[in-house]
Amino acid sequence: MDVKVVYLARLREALGRSEEVLTLEPVAPTLGDVLAILRERGDPWSYELGEGRAVRVAVNHEMAAADVAVRAGDEIAFFPPVTGG
Repeated sequence: MDVKVVYLARLREALGRSEEVLTLEPVAPTLGDVLAILRERGDPWSYELGEGRAVRVAVNHEMAAADVAVRAGDEIAFFPPVTGG
């Protein structure tokens, strides 16, 4: 199954792309599974998306946690937290 993955702000620069289509095994993957697949690519993926890094994730424009199920056609966005005034 395919999902669209979007990288915003500093992640787009660090990972060298703004988006990609990721093909996943169709056996009930979660957002945590997607993160593990991306981290397995090594640096800069494992660093930028690693534990303790300031990265937020949304699935279909809704903030999401690692246990959220991912479905075919979902859009997953990774982005740093934004502050401003």
